[in-house]
Amino acid sequence: MLHGLTGWHLLIVLAVILLLFGAAKLPALAQSLGQSARVFKGEMKAMKADETPADPGPPPSSGPAVPPAGPTSAP
Repeated sequence: MLHGLTGWHLLIVLAVILLLFGAAKLPALAQSLGQSARVFKGEMKAMKADETPADPGPPPSSGPAVPPAGPTSAP
């Protein structure tokens, strides 16, 4: 994944980020990134909870569904 990246490359990337955003905005940027990660993690947990059924319901019957016999009226 990080083919050939060394410490110098990461240092240059950090310097570019510092120049683009400025030192004053970096804490706010990090806080926003952390909040986004927490929201994403919470949504993933909610999706997993929605996928698992809480109440599986009654077990299926082994035979065909037959209505109960009621009183019959003969004409």
